[in-house]
Amino acid sequence: MVRVQEADFDVGVELAALRREHPQVGALVSFVGVVRELNDAAGVSEMLLEHYPGMTEKALAAIVDEARRRWTIIDATVIHRVGRLLPTDQIVLVAVSGGHRGEAFAACEFIMDYLKTRAPFWKRELTADGARWVAARAVDEQAAERWQG
Repeated sequence: MVRVQEADFDVGVELAALRREHPQVGALVSFVGVVRELNDAAGVSEMLLEHYPGMTEKALAAIVDEARRRWTIIDATVIHRVGRLLPTDQIVLVAVSGGHRGEAFAACEFIMDYLKTRAPFWKRELTADGARWVAARAVDEQAAERWQG
């Protein structure tokens, strides 16, 4: 399941749904991304996340589909927020269920690495020096490259 939304999400509710719908689940791995109040030594008072509706969901679904092709997982949930976010707000949830932890951990990490580098989101941070667009980071690209080939 993939959702892009402005509203916050309840991690416990989402994880419970992944378990409840599939009694064969033996492992549940999740990652929650949060807005930092400090990015590249600049204080961040808010973040604005923009996207192209329809296109973004399609890109996220393709990433999840690729994870399903690479690993034996039971289900996956990706929820990504858009709009105005403040420090400590949740941005993203990636949760993967599987029969065993190894496959679930790998798929979760892959989904997050690809989400950071291939999903069409645009981030603008508001700092004391004004607004600035957040560029892709080399470390994120390097993380995604390890899944190539």
